Amino acid sequence: MNWKNLDFELTTYGQTGGQIYNRKYWKLPIVYGGFVGCAYALTWNNRMYKDYSQAYLDIMDDDPNTKSYEDFLPHGISAEGMEDTFRKRKDFYRRYRDLSIFCFIGVYILSVIDAYVDAELSDFDISKDLGLQIQPVIFNDGRSRIPNTIGLQCSFKF
Repeated sequence: MNWKNLDFELTTYGQTGGQIYNRKYWKLPIVYGGFVGCAYALTWNNRMYKDYSQAYLDIMDDDPNTKSYEDFLPHGISAEGMEDTFRKRKDFYRRYRDLSIFCFIGVYILSVIDAYVDAELSDFDISKDLGLQIQPVIFNDGRSRIPNTIGLQCSFKF
């Protein structure tokens, strides 16, 4: 295991350092797209969570001056009985905000693993001399009661 490549990936270039180090530039848009998508989901869900949290706090208190929840209601609809709806939506956006954080971490870990495996396999021999041949054979084993046995033979060519 080459710890030098993994350490280089984790510390030098940031999220896409391994792809740059391995000269796999075509992977950059995929990795950056994953990060941008996760960042967008994170900011969207966090903003909605904060808005619904404030609306839930405002609808639950007795102060008539706090009415941020009215921004979420259609025109002409009363806030009577909407407390449970605001609580559920607040919990919904908090859950998906937290999942967005885990997705962000997952994209980072996948990019590190991809770069590390790519660096390890960069000097792997893929010449034409490599091969696998599978063919049927008849085995003649003097130790068994059956004189001839049918099977498959696998041979590797290096």
